[in-house]
Amino acid sequence: MRSDRGPTRARLLARLGLGRALAFALMIALAMLRVLDPAPLEELRLRTFDYFQLVEPREAPAHPAIIVDIDEESLRSLGQWPWPRTVVADLVDRLTSLGAAAIGFDVIFAEADRYSPGSIIDLVQGLDAQSRERIRALPTNDEILSAAMRSSRVVLGESAVLGPATHAGSPQRQIGIATIGADPAPFLIGYPGILRNIAPLEAAATATGMLTINPERDGIVRRVPLAMRAQGLILPSLSLAMLRAVSPAGQVIIRADPSGIQSIGIRELEMPTDRNGQIFVHFGHHDPARYVSAKDVLAGSVPPEKIAQKLVLIGTSATGLLDRQTTPVDASMPGVEVHAQILENALTGSFISYPDYAMAAELAAALSASLAIIILAPALGAALLALLGVLIATSLIAASWYFYSRQGLLFDFTYPLSSGLAVYLVLVFTNYLRAQAERAQVRSAFGQYLAPDLVEELVRTPEKLVLGGEEREMTFMFSDVRGFTSISESYKRDPRGLTSLMNRLLTPLTEAIISHKGTVDKYMGDAVMAFWNAPLIDSSHARNACLAALEMRERIASLNQEREIEAKARGEEFLPLRIGIGINTGTCVVGNMGSDLRFNYTVLGDAVNLTSRIEGQTKNYGVTIMAGASTMRAAGEGFAALELDIIKVKGKSEPEIIYAIFGASELARSEAFRTLRDRMGRMLACYRGQDWGKALIALEDCRAFEDEFELKPVLDLYASRICAFRDVSPPPDWDGVYVAEEK
Repeated sequence: MRSDRGPTRARLLARLGLGRALAFALMIALAMLRVLDPAPLEELRLRTFDYFQLVEPREAPAHPAIIVDIDEESLRSLGQWPWPRTVVADLVDRLTSLGAAAIGFDVIFAEADRYSPGSIIDLVQGLDAQSRERIRALPTNDEILSAAMRSSRVVLGESAVLGPATHAGSPQRQIGIATIGADPAPFLIGYPGILRNIAPLEAAATATGMLTINPERDGIVRRVPLAMRAQGLILPSLSLAMLRAVSPAGQVIIRADPSGIQSIGIRELEMPTDRNGQIFVHFGHHDPARYVSAKDVLAGSVPPEKIAQKLVLIGTSATGLLDRQTTPVDASMPGVEVHAQILENALTGSFISYPDYAMAAELAAALSASLAIIILAPALGAALLALLGVLIATSLIAASWYFYSRQGLLFDFTYPLSSGLAVYLVLVFTNYLRAQAERAQVRSAFGQYLAPDLVEELVRTPEKLVLGGEEREMTFMFSDVRGFTSISESYKRDPRGLTSLMNRLLTPLTEAIISHKGTVDKYMGDAVMAFWNAPLIDSSHARNACLAALEMRERIASLNQEREIEAKARGEEFLPLRIGIGINTGTCVVGNMGSDLRFNYTVLGDAVNLTSRIEGQTKNYGVTIMAGASTMRAAGEGFAALELDIIKVKGKSEPEIIYAIFGASELARSEAFRTLRDRMGRMLACYRGQDWGKALIALEDCRAFEDEFELKPVLDLYASRICAFRDVSPPPDWDGVYVAEEK
């Protein structure tokens, strides 16, 4: 049985198209990238969450956590930090008397107080031995602080350090931790060492908690560990330790599964975390209402209701103590306030979290958006596709914002939006490449016999490659080589030479036409047909056609000079090339004419036929460039144009005034041409008025310019006509119109 898998795959690929296949492959690659979650992708996600908090920060109408601030005023009043522990003990006593629920220190007492009486007695001169012993027997400042701490609920802060050393003699206490599910230890952030307080203070404290705050790679604090590992212990953060200190349960609960940690808290309150046990802090703006000055507490000027039943954090906002953090909502927030805001999150239930199913939701959104674009993009127009893109983007942003503002859940819209955009750009790029290939095909197919401007027009708008046309006023040109039969006979033994000559002739003629915005319609042996004002609009089409004709005449003259030199060098007879150019302006139909199998972009109309007849008359009148009256009216002034005759060409019933064009504006302004035009006008007036004697006199006056303007054939023609009419008068209805019997 023959397998048809190969043809089936080929048909499927052909149906999908290269663009869709590449877009689908990119969609899968981007899904794998999201699973790997490299640092730039994570940072973009976190920046998005920052923006959410910046737009809608957490509102805090009440502050269950208060900060006793070692601020600049307190330092000026009480001296530089560290203060004597007796001052700190007074601060603890004052806060306890004001009803603080628990007191947490965002500072570390890593060394014994150097201000204790026993530490400074050796510095005092002139003191007797008995007095020295009595002073040494006094309690140390650390003992005084320890006593104050035993009378209250005090949580001392500790800090994780990268080195293994810990403070000498400090105890290592493991708090009670209950784990639900998997072992959380492998997921917690770990440190080799701990910077602790001195042993007497830690022994007197209700609990200890970690002060460590981990900014992200960009220096912004977004997540803070609620628990971490150090020296083989699982240790709570300062905020978690304070919550535990006021909780009757007194036990920390860590809930985890094989993918990571889900939440950390106490029995009454579990806080959602990321897989590493870090809480996304739901920040509010820095609020001075959270702060009271340590100086004011010691002075007794703080009202009791400010402290009563509050969790109190003692820390610093003083710039010199270098405890400042950058958060999504503030560029410089005291570190102690970060802990205070975590406590507010916990006590008010105002959490934000990045749920463990967020990645799956984002992947589903990205795949749905990308598939919608892959399936619908080729079938939709640009406007509908743009509308689809706006709808997808709006839906993703709105959904992400809704979950943040209403549910406290963080979902990243940037990944599915970027994924959909990348897929769309691949489709656009492949469509662009396909369009470029189609344009190249059009150029290849039509560039051989259409004007370059027309080819580019068809490239931009290929829908014009259909049968039909439009009515438009245009200017037309026919040119032909005079005496081409004699020239051809001289090449009867050298047909290749004749071909080369024709190329040398037609190339400069074509260049002159195109350089003046003309379109070459076709070549007919030695003849050229061209037109203006199509396919591109040219408001000066008549003028440009006349300028092109004058340039064609100049180029033929240059070509004849070259050929004459070549003929003399070969010892051959020189036969100059002479052309006749007919120009006319009128309305015609322009467009693609022909059959469904083959068609050309060309023109049809009576004005086109008249142009051909005018060109045919150039040999009878002996001039190079001849134009109809409509062309001269449309071209305006600026040409040395001389009226030659009123004729009825073969196949036409209406007479046409014909002009010879000798040059442009410079020649038109010359004294010689103005004189010739006046004399020619008098001759024609006498001729049409049947005053044959005066007509001959005026004609003889014109002969003074016949060599300069190549008028001898014209003047000879009129001389023969005048003499003939003088001998035999024209019929009574004669109106001066000459009827041409030849084309």
